[in-house]
Amino acid sequence: MQALQKNMKIIIRWILSALAVIITAYLLPKEAIFIESFFAALVVAVVLGFLNSIIRPILVILTLPIQILTLGFFTLVINAALVMLTSSLVSGFYVKSFWWALLFSLVLSLVGAIINHFEPKKELEQK
Repeated sequence: MQALQKNMKIIIRWILSALAVIITAYLLPKEAIFIESFFAALVVAVVLGFLNSIIRPILVILTLPIQILTLGFFTLVINAALVMLTSSLVSGFYVKSFWWALLFSLVLSLVGAIINHFEPKKELEQK
């Protein structure tokens, strides 16, 4: 039963991430950011999640001197580069330029934070 609940939470977070991608694409101009379907948003959520969990920490460590000099703002460049990489890997997801990828990553963070705000808290789940 515990494994089923854990799997269900993963699926729900995946769908919420895809929803955040769709909302973000809707908020930005269609000529700059385009998502073809909900299935494409699901794939974008998986690919972006994979890149953020595997590639991003490596890039942050490799760019540590630049991170220190820019007080961590270079992380925004890494996020935009990962969005551009996701755009090139996923058909049905288009980002026009690096600057739109940067804006997409910022808006996606805000939308994701708003969506996650409504998620039940862990202390309520344990009761």
